[in-house]
Amino acid sequence: MENKYNHIDIEKKWQEKWEKEETFKLEDNFDKKKFYCLDMFPYPSGEGLHVGHPRGYVASDIYSHYKRMRGFNVLHPMGWDAFGLPAENYALKTGINPNTSTAQNIERFKKQLKNIGLSYDWSKEINTTDPKYFKWTQWIFIQLFKKGLAYESIMPINWCTSCKTGLANEEVVAGKCERCGAQVIKKDLRQWVLKITKYADRLLEDLEELDWPSKIKDMQINWIGKSEGADIDFEIKGLKEKVKVFTTRPDTIFGATFLVLAPEHSLVNSILDKVKNSKEVEKYIKEARKKSDLERTDLAKEKTGVELKGIKAINPVNGKEIPVYIADYVLGFYGYGAIMSVPAHDERDFEFAKKFDLEITEVISGGNISKEAYIEEGVLINSGDFDGMNSKESKVKITEWFEKKGLGKKAINYKLRDWIFSRQRYWGEPIPLIHCDKCGTVPVPENELPLVLPETENYIPSETGESPLANLPEWINTKCPSCGGSAKRETNTMPQWAGSCWYYLRFIDPNNENKLVDTEKEKFFMPVDLYVGGAEHAVLHLLYARFWHKFLFDIGVVSTKEPFKKLKNQGLIMADDGTKMSKSKGNTISPDDIIKSHGADTLRTFEMFLAPFADSAAWNPKSINGVKKFLDRIWDLKIRVSKNTDDKLDQLTHQTIKKVTEDIENFKFNTAISALMILVNEFKNKEAINKKNYISLLKMIAPFAPHIAEEIYSEFKEGSILKSEWPSYDEKMIIEDEVKIVIQVNGKMRDDLFVKTGSSEKEVKEVALNSERIQKWIEGKEIKKVIYVQDKILNIVI
Repeated sequence: MENKYNHIDIEKKWQEKWEKEETFKLEDNFDKKKFYCLDMFPYPSGEGLHVGHPRGYVASDIYSHYKRMRGFNVLHPMGWDAFGLPAENYALKTGINPNTSTAQNIERFKKQLKNIGLSYDWSKEINTTDPKYFKWTQWIFIQLFKKGLAYESIMPINWCTSCKTGLANEEVVAGKCERCGAQVIKKDLRQWVLKITKYADRLLEDLEELDWPSKIKDMQINWIGKSEGADIDFEIKGLKEKVKVFTTRPDTIFGATFLVLAPEHSLVNSILDKVKNSKEVEKYIKEARKKSDLERTDLAKEKTGVELKGIKAINPVNGKEIPVYIADYVLGFYGYGAIMSVPAHDERDFEFAKKFDLEITEVISGGNISKEAYIEEGVLINSGDFDGMNSKESKVKITEWFEKKGLGKKAINYKLRDWIFSRQRYWGEPIPLIHCDKCGTVPVPENELPLVLPETENYIPSETGESPLANLPEWINTKCPSCGGSAKRETNTMPQWAGSCWYYLRFIDPNNENKLVDTEKEKFFMPVDLYVGGAEHAVLHLLYARFWHKFLFDIGVVSTKEPFKKLKNQGLIMADDGTKMSKSKGNTISPDDIIKSHGADTLRTFEMFLAPFADSAAWNPKSINGVKKFLDRIWDLKIRVSKNTDDKLDQLTHQTIKKVTEDIENFKFNTAISALMILVNEFKNKEAINKKNYISLLKMIAPFAPHIAEEIYSEFKEGSILKSEWPSYDEKMIIEDEVKIVIQVNGKMRDDLFVKTGSSEKEVKEVALNSERIQKWIEGKEIKKVIYVQDKILNIVI
């Protein structure tokens, strides 16, 4: 063994050894306790990893090592979320087939992950673009279709003007495409939609069972947006049509002084010939379609709208005729695309009414409606027979009145909309459906799956909104599996989210050709015990995956109601100036460079030491040298190992084992490393170190820095340190012989002193009263009582 630690040779040696001996391969042992530790698998982009990317991977790796050493059979896999727009856009830009570029990117990513020394079981590797994998993605879609949860609809969707594809609401950020940053507009297209709304209540209720960060739960709760209220019908004067609105405040209906429709509301087009200012209305509708939902509902933006002149609605509680407007702050998909406007008690309505000089009627007392809307609940006024009731009571009574009159009913509404599932692009899973004039839409027979993508060099999407697959007649034209007649394939493809909705199940049984996952294996390994990834997936991926999992639970494929038991989100690693790392800014740092200069163990340990795991932290190129020196000290200490014993070091070692064990369990990796640094510094001050204590140190550092730990351990013991038993501590050894007690007089600290741990009140009081500093404060005073908190505080009350 060399005197100086050579990280390049030693890390290469152990990575090759781990791969050859399949050190991290899942054991075929169902009698052993399982632990399923999963990373959110990456999209393999051409740029490869920068140092911010591995933070979550290193954390899950540390936890996986720790659990193996605690005796668990650990499933810790990795794969690739490789379908989607980026690969197709790259193909359009470079002329390189997405199949080719994706394979190249995966090879680069895999090499980088292996160089970090991550303990993945590569025999479980999956790739969402592999037909053997997406066969089962298509199978799930067919089951959704058969159960009526996948349906076709012509609907206005978010349309990226650059990518030329539809986007889910979640993929639009500030009116721009999340992927390319181009303007998003509304476009009516034929879509395949998944009925996620059927699962809204279960998606809310089952959150309570999960050990997830509260902010992630809150984001899902807000996105689903369940609210209770009433559906109310407003008649349109002189017409048969009625406008249904949903409101959470039926107590304010006597103050509804105008009606507002979304520009895309179905009534608008049907009565346009009766609207006196139809040209103005049509122009407004056209402009509204250029705005994203977020732009339209931004509370800070100035409200705009157009009155439908010549059209009046009737307030059902008092018979008053009220004007009807269209305004883009009302969305067609929320509620019924229409609202009753109560400007005295709603801030948006108040702003709108002020701008257009509309009536403002106060119906809840307590505010100053000349200046602002009063949005709190209270006592009703100007509300007929309901005057004097409080809001809570009147909500019930008014709703009951509507039900008796046949004008409305109690209702529940959700912000969550059904999931627009189809994409008008090439690089995605083909939707396994066939359109037949005689039989309608029928699924591809399951024994013919997978339905693979046809080879083509033309990935350019059309301006009409059709997929590039629409340009391939030899693939589109087929036979109907039901009647054998001429038919056409579906040309839309699935979104990138499809493959990531269920991948955690395939890792359990990746080579099964007959089933999505073996039933017994699924029961053993599910749910995922620990899921690690970025908080940016709080709504998109996590909500979609939970939806699919619940559906698979309903049809008997899985045994658990939820896929991910515990969730941990890592904070970002920023550039050294505190800005986000990005290729466009030129401020990214490759892990390859750090591994070459400092070693993979240093990179791993440094990323965990930077800050608490969930917090963002700036990369500090100087402080990484301190972590390198820390590991070098551990290496240098091996020549001091002996049979000598040192009670103080024994005690500190046991205390450190307890601290590091608890910190790893709680994802407090930075404080675990701090504790190890303290222990190493104490070892460094000794001429000799007990072998057992040194081996305990090596075992504790092994999850963080596995290469150096393996190399040193091999000099003292047979076998891999990563398969050894986690060190245990003796409770008796972690108790300090002495403890510092704070002495207070009337609650103010006046002295502190060291006493034997576990000393009684009588013993501590005796020592305290003999202290000169305390005597100065109590001399000549009567001691009324003494309050003692063992091993912490003695408070003398005079």
